[in-house]
This record gives sequence, C-alpha cells and structure tokens, in this order.
Amino acid sequence: MSRLMTRLTPRRPMIAVVGNAKASPETDAAARETGRLAVDHGYRIVTGGLGGVMEAACRGAHESERYHEGDTVAILPHDDPRHANPWSDVVIATGMNHARNALVANADAVIAIGGGAGTLSEIAFAWTLRRLVIALTLPGWAERLAGAPLDYRVRYPDIPDDQIFAAASPAAALQLVTARLPQYSKWGRAFPAATA
Repeated sequence: MSRLMTRLTPRRPMIAVVGNAKASPETDAAARETGRLAVDHGYRIVTGGLGGVMEAACRGAHESERYHEGDTVAILPHDDPRHANPWSDVVIATGMNHARNALVANADAVIAIGGGAGTLSEIAFAWTLRRLVIALTLPGWAERLAGAPLDYRVRYPDIPDDQIFAAASPAAALQLVTARLPQYSKWGRAFPAATA
C-alpha cells in the first residue's frame, strides 16, 4: 500500500534559480533567501550547480526546515561532477557547456536574480519553453527584463498579462510562483499556431 501511495503522490515542482556565477553580497543574500523560501513552500530547486547565485540558492534550500535530500539539483556545464557546489544533492554533469542552460530553464518556473549573458540565455530559453519567469529587480539582466514580455510571442492567449514578472524581494517572487504557477502548469496544452 505504501508503494502505491508513493506513486500517487504528486510531483513537487522544480524552480530554477538563475543568476551570476560571482554574486554580490546583495544577490548572494537574495539567492539564499529564495532557495530557503522555495523549499519552505514545497518546491525543489534546480541551478547550474556552480558558485555565486547558484551556490547561495542551494545553501538556502538546505537551511529550510522542510529540506529533504534531493531538494537541490545541479545541472553542470562540465563533465566532472566534482565541479558542483557543496550544497548540490543531485548532480548532473552534462559536458554541454552553456547549452546546459536550456536544461536548467526547463524547470516549472524560473526565478532570475541579477545575471549576465548566461542568465540572459536561461531567461530566453525559459521564455521560449513557455515557462513562468520571475525576475528579482536587482542589477543585471533580471532587472532589465522585469515587467515586460521578452518578445512579440503570445505564449498563452488565456494569460493576457503574460510577461517576465517583476519581484522586489524573494518573498514576493515566491508569492508570484504560488499564485501564477497553476496558470503555467497545464501540461499537454496545445501550442497556439501563431507562435510558430
């Protein structure tokens, strides 16, 4: 009976936390709080597995009272799992270099914190993959793109305010995830013909 019940347990959504590999004290603190709050809210996190925002988010996840082994997933650009930050539970060493950003962005939602070119690519992949994207308004690409659609696409005709949602704090970002994720999680939806 226990095994059957485990199979029927819903999958816990994955939240990608993306941002600078070398974080400022401000982005480091925001990433750490984001990781903790994500696990507090019952989500798992996925990162690129290296330092900076990625490491801070994983560390924050471990600080949650609801943390369980497996709550932090690292998708590395390298082929050596030893490159992962020490707070990574599940390490996927892809050897794909920056192409691994598409895998990170394929989470249920993406929270961007600051960020340079790598973060920009993860935001673009998430947008193209029709994921919920939230940007903390801290210096970097996240701040520049917050509050507007990334391009002309009508990703979801039934979500008229679809955009890269702006959040002033990690708490606001998690509130947006909780409120908005059900709109973006309707797996199996047909892609609108106009987005091709």
